[in-house]
Amino acid sequence: MIKNPRTARAPAKINLTLHIEGRRADGYHELTSLVAFAGAGDLLSFEPDTQFSLAVSGPTAIEAGDGGDNLVARVERALRAEKPDVSTGAFHLTKRLPVAAGIGGGSSDAAAALRLLAAANGIALHAPALYEAARRTGADVPVCLDPRAKFMRGIGEKLGPTLKLPALPAVLVNPRVPVETKAVFQKLGLKPGQGTGYGPHPAVTDGMDFESFVRVLKKGRNDMEDAACVIAPIVGHVLSTLSGARGCRLARMSGSGATCFALFETCRQAGAAAKAISAAHPEWWVKPTVLR
Repeated sequence: MIKNPRTARAPAKINLTLHIEGRRADGYHELTSLVAFAGAGDLLSFEPDTQFSLAVSGPTAIEAGDGGDNLVARVERALRAEKPDVSTGAFHLTKRLPVAAGIGGGSSDAAAALRLLAAANGIALHAPALYEAARRTGADVPVCLDPRAKFMRGIGEKLGPTLKLPALPAVLVNPRVPVETKAVFQKLGLKPGQGTGYGPHPAVTDGMDFESFVRVLKKGRNDMEDAACVIAPIVGHVLSTLSGARGCRLARMSGSGATCFALFETCRQAGAAAKAISAAHPEWWVKPTVLR
């Protein structure tokens, strides 16, 4: 049992928008996405030790796994490749978020591990080695290093400045059906070098009030939503359920799915909607939260 472990939250990453700009000649898809982070998430603890180890517990521990493919293990190896003298330790991941769900759970876990390792080794959070380890581990890991709202562009490696968004009461719903990101990109059908031509992302500025922000957000979109609904039709059912909730101002899919979110003006509305949806669909993962 680890005594007095250092801990870090690994909040769910929510793509409020996800615009696919096109596909590069090397096959990667270019995107522009406004990202926020939820109050809901996983929890990672750490204690310095001579060897790396990882234990995983929690409601979704089995799906996450504790082997070498877990992103916490991968990012620890990536940081040691950048800084061979880095001190490692024992990690314990309490896994609460659904896996392969479009909310960057594994990426956020990896970013939390980097923050803990940075603190243990006196590495600044803006150090190039930390960012490079994040980039090498996964496209969503860099944006999760500092889990505050911002734009991510390119294939996820180009990060904009932190944005001050209004508090966004929300309900997250995952039907417990995993959706593979690669399959959704394939369903989009873009050829290398082909652009979408859908137009620029609507402008988002610091300090917008709730009403102004929602109006702008409605002009955005998630370009992976239609493809995900074809692969997993239940995503459409989730979106319809959220859209029909009393007080819902916007319902949209996050990432490549299958998690969807709905925004509400108040936490009371979000809580009531989550309670009603949970009662109607006890097999779904439903979480009221606030996005920031």
